[in-house]
Amino acid sequence: MIADLFPHAQPGAGLIGGVMIGLAAAIMLLGLGRIAGVSGLAARATGIAGSGAPHGIAIAFILGLPLGACIVASVTDWKPATYSAPLMLVAAGLIVGFGTRLGSGCTSGHGVCGLSRLSWRSVVATGLFMASGFATVAVMRIAGAL
Repeated sequence: MIADLFPHAQPGAGLIGGVMIGLAAAIMLLGLGRIAGVSGLAARATGIAGSGAPHGIAIAFILGLPLGACIVASVTDWKPATYSAPLMLVAAGLIVGFGTRLGSGCTSGHGVCGLSRLSWRSVVATGLFMASGFATVAVMRIAGAL
């Protein structure tokens, strides 16, 4: 049975989260004519990108991500993950940021917004994101097993 394979799965929470992500992406696209790609919005909010969503909208969107997590954590029993190696987390974030600039978008821009618009570039990018993730997990499991 599927529940035996994924004992910690929370399909209800995943469904609610997916609907909220889709709603936010639809509001950005229909309301502003802009893609809700987090890397592009972060670049715009920090001044790295000169064009894109209005600066104030980009800042509000980026600040809303951790604020939303804090609100959820305060009204539920959910606790954010903790990391024992903050330097590794920063390094990983910088590598991901480089990759999003290299790939002209991130998982939210390509995977949520691009796929829903049937963009071939996003299909290829999302396939590469997923393949890279699968490979990383496989390597990490092999390295952990040694």
